Amino acid sequence: MSTDVTAKSPAPAPPGKSGPTADGGLLRLVLDGLRRNMRQYGMLIALGLIVALFAVWTDGNLLLPRNVSNLVLQNSHILILAIGMMMVIIAGHIDLSVGSLTAFVGSFAAVLTVTHHVPWPLALLLCLAMGAVAGAAQGVLIAYFGIPSFIVTLAGMLLFRGLTEILLQGQTLGPFPNGLQKMGNGFLPEVGPDTNYHNITLLLGIVLIVAVVWQEFRDRRRQQEFALEVPPTRLFLLKLVALGSALLVVTMLLASYKGAPIVLIILGALVVGYGYVMRNAVFGRHIYAIGGNLPAAKLSGVKDKKVTFYVFLNMGVLAALAGLVVAARLNAASPKAGVSFELEAIASSFIGGASMSGGVGTVLGAIIGGLVLGVLNNGMNLLSVGTDWQQVIKGIALLVAVGFDVWNKRKSGS
Repeated sequence: MSTDVTAKSPAPAPPGKSGPTADGGLLRLVLDGLRRNMRQYGMLIALGLIVALFAVWTDGNLLLPRNVSNLVLQNSHILILAIGMMMVIIAGHIDLSVGSLTAFVGSFAAVLTVTHHVPWPLALLLCLAMGAVAGAAQGVLIAYFGIPSFIVTLAGMLLFRGLTEILLQGQTLGPFPNGLQKMGNGFLPEVGPDTNYHNITLLLGIVLIVAVVWQEFRDRRRQQEFALEVPPTRLFLLKLVALGSALLVVTMLLASYKGAPIVLIILGALVVGYGYVMRNAVFGRHIYAIGGNLPAAKLSGVKDKKVTFYVFLNMGVLAALAGLVVAARLNAASPKAGVSFELEAIASSFIGGASMSGGVGTVLGAIIGGLVLGVLNNGMNLLSVGTDWQQVIKGIALLVAVGFDVWNKRKSGS
């Protein structure tokens, strides 16, 4: 008596369906992709939800073209600081001096241009150099003398705040030259035919969308070449559509008012440049290495002291740039400028996915974290929420973001 042991092949899936889509369709595929990449997409989704909620609560005032433009102008300095702060935190350090340093550089710019009539381009370079010197001094103490960054930058916070008071003698100093003012509140010029939109902004928006799509396809192809796991094609295409739609909406809103602010172009260049450094350059990989596992990084030949020094030097330059942007937007230098800027930058980094232990974070994450805080501030102002409750809500948002990060790491570890 014989037994048929021939294996039966599985029944083919219905035409047009395969893999995960055969069970739960596109929705299940999206949910599965989000679950696997929750750390990457979590705050981006949260930002979208916050924008949608405040758009409804403010009867659409949040997304008025003028308000979107103001949102960029009001938060650009925090986003600039958040980029540098994210790099500092990835390296396993903290910088409490950036708020006072922005105020000091703004006062230095005012003394140069208003009191001594130095041409503003030269004053701008001197201010950036001053930021570099301040950052380098703190970097030497932290990297080569081994003093904890918390102590060094806390001392720097007091030092630069005092120097600001000395330079300004407790008074507000202004106005700035027109060229420097445009850095903080100017817009790109209008050229071309009358289309009821800002033509240069439309062109830049289209170029940005094409560049983002090309970069996403390039990254996906590189991951496939190294046999790394990539999201399913449908989820990947859905991500591209969502990114492209969001960029197109922002472009149209800005183009329907005065166009893209000059500081947005500066910020965009910083995001692209620093994003490339942190993703592709050796220096960026070394920052992640010393923050993730310092002993292993040393054994691998990473010059941790040199990397730490340059991280703080870079933070000083970005703080100087943020100080120039703030002073130019306000058209005056004030002794009280920069108060709590360091806390906003640190909160933006942690909300954007940075880890307290170092070694984790992205430049784009810092921007998303800064935008979350910016939209919260702007939306609550439109709703006439008191500053006391604003602080409470932002504190809760920070706790939720860090708690989510801790939960996500534990879940991934288990």
